[in-house]
Amino acid sequence: MERIFEDEDIPDRDSCPDTRKKEEEKAAEPCPASSHKPSEEDNGKLSVISWNVDGLDTDKIEERARGLCSFLALYTPDVVLLQELIPPYVQYLKKRAVSYLIIQGGEEGYFTGMMLKRSRVKLVESEIVTYPTTQMMRNLLLAQVDFKGQKLCLMTSHFESCKAHAAERMKQLRVVKQRMKGAPYDVTVLFGGDTNLRDPEVAKVGLPSSVCDVWERLGKQEHCRYTWDTKANNNKAAPYISRCRFDRVYFRPATKDGVPRLAPDHMALVGLEKLDCGRFISDHWGIYCSFSAG
Repeated sequence: MERIFEDEDIPDRDSCPDTRKKEEEKAAEPCPASSHKPSEEDNGKLSVISWNVDGLDTDKIEERARGLCSFLALYTPDVVLLQELIPPYVQYLKKRAVSYLIIQGGEEGYFTGMMLKRSRVKLVESEIVTYPTTQMMRNLLLAQVDFKGQKLCLMTSHFESCKAHAAERMKQLRVVKQRMKGAPYDVTVLFGGDTNLRDPEVAKVGLPSSVCDVWERLGKQEHCRYTWDTKANNNKAAPYISRCRFDRVYFRPATKDGVPRLAPDHMALVGLEKLDCGRFISDHWGIYCSFSAG
């Protein structure tokens, strides 16, 4: 693959320039994730970002990747679930975001990944589940982790794209559904990813009663609805307006007696403002969620 990132242009690790911080604080104003930024002392709250970073689009990709790293430095999420990574993007993240352990869902082409904050989330094991009938480079990446003594099962995926592939997307959702439903009762399960789902598709498959769509659970707030919005995001220069809730977060709390029961308490879209290079971090907005003990 062609060289996309210039090593000599990588600034200090985990740095976050003041000007960039101001831009991203402003970007979060409609639904301020920064006001819910977890502190190291806030041991009971779990914070998560899920984002399709559009690594396949290499235009201004270094500036966009730097913008993502600035968000990570600003919000310090415990878990980051990423889609549409490419190998050079992952290498850049490994050099910049050294406080995170990175797990990859693939090695070639484009793939998913997870970033676990080393000081708060400990990896137990990870697994890649293949989708047997997919026509694209798609799978389900899982990680069993320990978060402050709690067992978590983290999942991310990038479901089949395009309206015509609804049947395949529903097959993929069924795999996720079964994995979430089948997790032990002492485990908290969280899925975040670019599902490309339409609401009628979800209705056909159905979610277990124990699993919630975080956006729905938190009141279906309009400012957090559309994660793919060509009306507000011109990275793709689309000649049409399309506003969709492709990116979703599903959550199943642990139910075993004596196990802390987390519940979603906040959701925000991030990446809403253009970077200095004139582009957004991605053609998708990112989702920031936090979960606290109920």
